[in-house]
Amino acid sequence: MRWSTYVSPSDNKDRVGLVVGETIHGLAPGLTLIELLRMGGAALQDYAAAAIDRPSELIELSRANLRAPVPTPPSIRDFMAFEAHVKTSMRALNRELHPDWYQLPVFYFTNPASARGAREAVKISPGSQAFDYELEVAAIIGSPGSDIAVEDARSHIAGFCLMADWSARDLQAREMQMGLGPSKGKDGAMSFGPFMVTPDELEERIKGHSHDMALSAFVNDKPYSSGNLADIYWSFAEMISYASRGTRLVTGDVIGSGTVGTGCIVELRTTSGPEAYPWLSEGDRVRLSADILGSIDVRIERGTEPLPLRR
Repeated sequence: MRWSTYVSPSDNKDRVGLVVGETIHGLAPGLTLIELLRMGGAALQDYAAAAIDRPSELIELSRANLRAPVPTPPSIRDFMAFEAHVKTSMRALNRELHPDWYQLPVFYFTNPASARGAREAVKISPGSQAFDYELEVAAIIGSPGSDIAVEDARSHIAGFCLMADWSARDLQAREMQMGLGPSKGKDGAMSFGPFMVTPDELEERIKGHSHDMALSAFVNDKPYSSGNLADIYWSFAEMISYASRGTRLVTGDVIGSGTVGTGCIVELRTTSGPEAYPWLSEGDRVRLSADILGSIDVRIERGTEPLPLRR
């Protein structure tokens, strides 16, 4: 199943829909995807059948005003689970990969209010001259839980979606020199979608402890990034287990994979030079794709000027 959240043209409010082919079969108003996921698998199947047989409205996916599948997640944890990305990023900072990376699947918390739909424009973070994308996949938590064992973690996943973590590299670098962050280097926008794909749709793609899924990125139709989800070092099961350690994951929480190898401009600039891969600027079109998970396709807009903190 593929589930989306979109703005209904009938009342201009968020609505949940089942994506069938290239058409969204809308459910009746008043239900959110988090509420639907809380009901569990049997209810999900029932609502899917109702959406196919008795949709409240039919919307072309290409014309839909898409929101993030979960428009405001309870939390967003973004990991750093691809070895190739970590190694290249550390090289860009003239640092060595810390050996603890192989022991701890580290993550940072980012801003749930920054979630954007797959076609919503993204503004450059205020004051940034080094704006970047990060090509990622996210798991959405269905069943809540605490101290989840790795072998049980897959059963807590409601689905997967494509994710773009927009990053102001210059702000991020300054903040992280002080031992905290990223904060303003990361919380401007995070794109999701265009829909959430349930795990059963990916069963045939299981490879190792992940999935065989090609990931790619284009800027102004020029090929930039190319990778595969199967290259991930830390599995989603391991990340979920670690995230739930000593705390509670709840329905709708987002677990981000971190950037696939070559999946951001800072990596490409490090390996191929800054002239070939300039930072994003106003008017650029960025398209991220992951075959079965669909595409994120957005325009980059000028950001606001940062307001002074002290006069």
